[in-house]
Amino acid sequence: MNFSYSEVDSTWHSIFRRHEASINKILKSLSGDDFAPMREDIFRAFLLPRNQVKAVIVGQDPYPGLGVADGLAFSSKVGNPIPASLRNIFVEYVSDLGFDAPSSPDLSPWLNSGVLLLNRTLTTSTGERNAHVKLGWKALTEDVAKEIGAENVVGILWGNYAREFAPYFSIRIESAHPSPLSARRGFFGSKPFTRTNEALKALGKSEVSWQL
Repeated sequence: MNFSYSEVDSTWHSIFRRHEASINKILKSLSGDDFAPMREDIFRAFLLPRNQVKAVIVGQDPYPGLGVADGLAFSSKVGNPIPASLRNIFVEYVSDLGFDAPSSPDLSPWLNSGVLLLNRTLTTSTGERNAHVKLGWKALTEDVAKEIGAENVVGILWGNYAREFAPYFSIRIESAHPSPLSARRGFFGSKPFTRTNEALKALGKSEVSWQL
């Protein structure tokens, strides 16, 4: 159950070394299979090499439904229904980019295009939101935010929880959370995808390929 450095790209190893003891303590506290995502998916976001990260979308914690979370913020496995917050993200995706609405909740193409899909808390109990907020994940993910924020990565921060990372990103796009409870309070119309690419272009970086 211990963390293995083979679970993340080698470019993240320096950060993970600083938190290895804490990570292993968390992993040992997870019992059976009563947590999400599956053990092999917990660190999936960090398969994206750090030097390829152009932007980061910060989520809160994994979807708690059985078999829903896939280790990437806001994403879910191919074949699953599209979760409510992701449906609203797709509404804005269509409005902002003009593409057809995606039929799959799998956001791995964004990861492959340089978008780190980072949940602040990497696990939760099955069926329970925010169950692992105090386990210790936030120290790791805050360290990640500090490091990549200093590398001119665009921070895409949706909702108050994600916006706690705002001080670490000199280049950031902030709005309300895409949840059905808040999307109409500033998420819809915020154009996060085109604004991210405009910021990257201004930095002389290649744009994110957002099409799913």
